[in-house]
Amino acid sequence: MIQRIQSLFLALASLLSLLLLRGSYLTFSENTGTVIKVVFAGIIRDSAGLEPQIVEPLYLYSTLLILIPLISLIALFLYKNRKFQLWLVLSLIVFVILLLALSVYYYSLIVETYGASVKPGFMMLIPVILLVFPVLAYRGIKKDDEMVKSYDRLR
Repeated sequence: MIQRIQSLFLALASLLSLLLLRGSYLTFSENTGTVIKVVFAGIIRDSAGLEPQIVEPLYLYSTLLILIPLISLIALFLYKNRKFQLWLVLSLIVFVILLLALSVYYYSLIVETYGASVKPGFMMLIPVILLVFPVLAYRGIKKDDEMVKSYDRLR
């Protein structure tokens, strides 16, 4: 299982996606000093001196943040069933693309609604990096599947 490079890619994808569950993923600041964050629970507005409040819960976003590490871990341990593993990794790629699309949507929504400017950070790059690992894992699984099929033809 760990000897295969795609297992390493799936493990890295699950670790990176677990990082998205903690902390703020997108952080914005308004002219008034208010900080707006996109976190697992939703969009949080943190005004100076006041308690942070959830402006909008993000159910689809939260669901994706739970599904992505779960699917990558399941696919990691299904190394004996390559067809199902290929299907899971392909669905993982679709979910990560959907997460990226939602991130762009929430980015434009917050900038348009609140007139806030984004604070760049490392967490913004995680979904882009996260997309690379399932794609590489898919290529590795596909290559293994083709190699096994070629050996079956030789028998």
